[in-house]
Amino acid sequence: MCAVLHFNICKEIGAKSESEQWHDRVPKLVERSHEGKVVMLWDVQVQTDRTVPDSKPDSIVCGNETGTCVLIDGAIGGGRNVIKREAEKILKYRDRTVSVQCVENMKVKVIPVIIGATGR
Repeated sequence: MCAVLHFNICKEIGAKSESEQWHDRVPKLVERSHEGKVVMLWDVQVQTDRTVPDSKPDSIVCGNETGTCVLIDGAIGGGRNVIKREAEKILKYRDRTVSVQCVENMKVKVIPVIIGATGR
């Protein structure tokens, strides 16, 4: 699921791609948009001024000109606990968002991508 998400985000920001299909592509640690304005990190731990647990989201998308950073973390949950898992992901990265906002002076948003067993 995360590889498909990564492929589609890279396609949207205009990052170079060797393949046209998501299943033929191996995600790189760092992807840059064609103009270099957007950087996407894949499965990279974010370093800040203090130690914070849960510092490795699935993807991080940073816009250099806009000053925004989006932490994307995905999970596949059971059919009934999708909303609960979404709240857990947001709370999991709360300390990370505060730390990045203070150190990097960027606006940070967490986007949990949760898919239930029924596909909803």
